[in-house]
Amino acid sequence: MDKLQITGGKRLNGDIVISGAKNAALPILCAGLLTSGDLELSNVPRLHDVRTMLKLLEQTGLKVTQDDENVTLNGANITSLEAPYELVKTMRASILVLGPMLARFGEAKVSLPGGCAIGSRPVDQHIKGLRAMGAEITIEGGYIHAKCPKLQGARIHTDMITVTGTENLLMAATLAEGETVLENAAREPEVTDLANMLVAMGAKIEGIGTDRLVIQGVESLHGTRHAVISDRIEAATFLCAVAATGGDIRITNTRTDIFDVALDKLRQVGLQLDVEGNAIRARMDGRPHPVSFRTTEYPGFPTDMQAQFMAVNIIADGPSRVTETIFENRFMHVQEMNRLGAQISTEGNTAFMRGVERLVGAPVMATDLRASASLVIAGLAAEGTTIVDRIYHLDRGYDRMEAKLSAVGADIVRIK
Repeated sequence: MDKLQITGGKRLNGDIVISGAKNAALPILCAGLLTSGDLELSNVPRLHDVRTMLKLLEQTGLKVTQDDENVTLNGANITSLEAPYELVKTMRASILVLGPMLARFGEAKVSLPGGCAIGSRPVDQHIKGLRAMGAEITIEGGYIHAKCPKLQGARIHTDMITVTGTENLLMAATLAEGETVLENAAREPEVTDLANMLVAMGAKIEGIGTDRLVIQGVESLHGTRHAVISDRIEAATFLCAVAATGGDIRITNTRTDIFDVALDKLRQVGLQLDVEGNAIRARMDGRPHPVSFRTTEYPGFPTDMQAQFMAVNIIADGPSRVTETIFENRFMHVQEMNRLGAQISTEGNTAFMRGVERLVGAPVMATDLRASASLVIAGLAAEGTTIVDRIYHLDRGYDRMEAKLSAVGADIVRIK
């Protein structure tokens, strides 16, 4: 099992290219099941989750051609309508094959998904929406089995805002008969990216970027070319790293309009930010200032940045607190940060921090994807050596993080 060895105390200086967004790429790859034409994708990140999704799609009969960050999909010869447990167990996004399969082929059998152990991620909203569209769904032996010769348009109001639920129902609705209205839809940029691509494939969607999507079903979709949007979470993670270590970095292939809230918090931390088109220059000197925040759905503060900002707060020059409202078990990095000398206590869904002047390296264990990134940031800021174990979590969502950090001056190596 790979580990990262980090010797902290190095300032970061140089350029970092941001990869395509994992949370946009995964549903977009699943959309390849909606058409028999070629779906030509660029800016696809090289991640473990992407590789797993491509394996899952290939076993359905979808043809996959890959060249670095370019992927071409062709769904002309689908032979299996099942997503088996072996491929689904490590990745909750695999549920996203359910809607496209059912809409185009009238049937789907998908294992209940796995993923990071950061809280319950119910698929009941997916099932509720598909049933409203006429699907007959049973859950047996750990599998969701859905059947419907032709989905019918429906008005669907989800009980909560769900990103994958919105994406699944959106894809299903593109091939349903009649009009589907999705109320309380997720507004994340990754949902918007999927919707824009579906329109390029021939779908009829109104309200893109809002919480009310109106879809007029069409008979079929065709192939298209599409570039996956850049990863706002990766970009903000590297900005947190320079806020914690000090230095002067420039991140490119990014978009400032899709993570305004995180950028505002980084300015409050003391990070100097200069936007230059699709690039951001970030400079930091001295200790960060503490920032308190509450995670919420987009366009609020993203839960996927909670842990990374906590890594900055633990060395800030004062107290702060963070309230997590999305996942009930997303403070598992707290005890690991305390091993480095942080002063964090938790009460329910709120973490209280008092910044310390110095962290000291120690062995720590990653518990989920974003916790992994937060421990890397803390290790970069700590004195001495930090060993981060279980970094397979990190590889699920960050494209060669250690290589990108090494290129800007970090002392970080992967230990096989």
